[in-house]
Amino acid sequence: MIPYNAPIRDMRFVMHDLGLLDTVRVLPGCEDASADLVDAVLVEAGKLAGGMLAPINATGDAQGTVLENGVVRSADGFADAYRAYVAGGWNAIPFDPAAGGQGLPWLVALAAEEMWLSANTAWALCPMLTTGSVELLSAHGTAAQKATYLEKLVSGEWTGTMNLTEPQAGSDVGALRCRAEPDGDHYRIIGQKIFITWGEHDMTDNIVHMVLARIPDAPPGSKGISLFIVPKFLVNQDGSLGARNDLRCVSLEHKMGINASPTCVMSFGDDGGAIGYLIGDENRGLNCMFTMMNNARINVGLSGLAIAERAYQQARDFARERIQGKAADGAPLPIIRYPDVRRMLLTMKASIEAMRALVFDAAATLDRAKRSDDSETRIEAQSRLDLLTPVVKAWCTDLGVEIASLGVQVHGGMGFIEETGAAQHLRDSRIGPIYEGTNGIQAADLVARKVLRDGGAAAKSYIAELQALDGLLAASDDETLAAIRRHLGAAAEALDAATGWLLEFAEIDHALAGATPYLRLFGTVAGGAMMARSALAAQSALRNGGDDHDFYRAKLTTARFYAENILPLAGALVAPVCEGHGAVLAFAEDQF
Repeated sequence: MIPYNAPIRDMRFVMHDLGLLDTVRVLPGCEDASADLVDAVLVEAGKLAGGMLAPINATGDAQGTVLENGVVRSADGFADAYRAYVAGGWNAIPFDPAAGGQGLPWLVALAAEEMWLSANTAWALCPMLTTGSVELLSAHGTAAQKATYLEKLVSGEWTGTMNLTEPQAGSDVGALRCRAEPDGDHYRIIGQKIFITWGEHDMTDNIVHMVLARIPDAPPGSKGISLFIVPKFLVNQDGSLGARNDLRCVSLEHKMGINASPTCVMSFGDDGGAIGYLIGDENRGLNCMFTMMNNARINVGLSGLAIAERAYQQARDFARERIQGKAADGAPLPIIRYPDVRRMLLTMKASIEAMRALVFDAAATLDRAKRSDDSETRIEAQSRLDLLTPVVKAWCTDLGVEIASLGVQVHGGMGFIEETGAAQHLRDSRIGPIYEGTNGIQAADLVARKVLRDGGAAAKSYIAELQALDGLLAASDDETLAAIRRHLGAAAEALDAATGWLLEFAEIDHALAGATPYLRLFGTVAGGAMMARSALAAQSALRNGGDDHDFYRAKLTTARFYAENILPLAGALVAPVCEGHGAVLAFAEDQF
């Protein structure tokens, strides 16, 4: 497998040249996030990713994890890498210094996390869930719960998990049966959960499970779900670990990818009930869990970008070295000179740059929603983040699979051979569109909750900003910017038309039948807008005589490729959004 090199220069471009870091540095608590400090963080994160995590990615995939007497043994090198991660303070980047965090922006934290996910997706899923646990506990935990668990989770000394799914429920969380019986100041949790990522492992002393369950006489469905902290080991008053709680991993799933990430079947209460502590109010657990789920959705979207970057690097380097035929002068011809290989590589590269800009923009929006001292700014930022979250999650993970598949195609027959590593990226990427609510659920959420529910206010505001880019692009006489303007304008009109149809004419079933193409349309256009901003920034740097001329020229060319080769696909998605429901809803079940 070709080594991973963190794309720090590309990350710096999005943070600095697009001005995202400047928008968060002015927020309370972010004043110390200088360009020099952030660059130093990225460099050190890249060293850990490339030097320690990437080398154990393929070996971990081959070795997998093993369940021995209730203990999951991680793949060789994983525990050492995790200890180095904790020792470096990496888990604490975006969290409150009062809880041991570093107080840096989420923009910086997600950039570092991209590197972990690119280098070793299976390993990185463990701290990803811990991050969500910190968010959940910070928002909804009691003072005593925070005192007991928060610092250990912030540091990464303990890890966190999310326990939602049950065998009979799947995505229908309201159908869960796991029960919580009151017992003094705590509850006894009894039931089974499946698909629990890193639900058991040997990398830390304790694992803090966030578990959804029903209390007696709870209302049916999702309105009767409560949320509980259920630690692997109980915690004594002095903070030391006490007795083992009544929970265990009973089996590991055998999967097509992320083989080094244990996906556990967890049993709670085989010996009287696992002790759990209520988070928030009774029967309001799903509301609390959404704090963790929304954090995870942004992070899973990030994983689509990350694995696409890894697949691209491998395909690019292979194409530079793989000789097929001879040039006109008789010299050996690497396949990177073939037009169709160049098209595939540019499709990968342009899509990755669009995804990174959109995800980082969402991260900066998250920082504003959390940290701004102006309430109106926080509300507007949260509305924008709510709109972008399903797009980031679904669009980026769909593209992650497509780009990993293109990586296999660039390799040709060698891509189908496991030893090159290209196939692992494709296998590992495939869970992304399923995680944290399938992408169909994300599309339904975008249409029903984020567009229709507020009368399209957030979507219209976003489209207006896309249209405002037209003026900035029109102010230049550059041929590349003119081409980008033309295609972005047409794509923005397509998104506007599809959004208008949803708001004016769509019945809910009609809207949901076209929800997935609508989300694809939204993501494609949003990515195009970010690429237009990238082109404007690159042109500005060139005209101001900045260093790295070749880098900025490549940014312009990549943005033009996106505009001419990817943005035109947006127009073709309007018909499936507005007209596709006819056949979808008319088809009889027995005709499938």
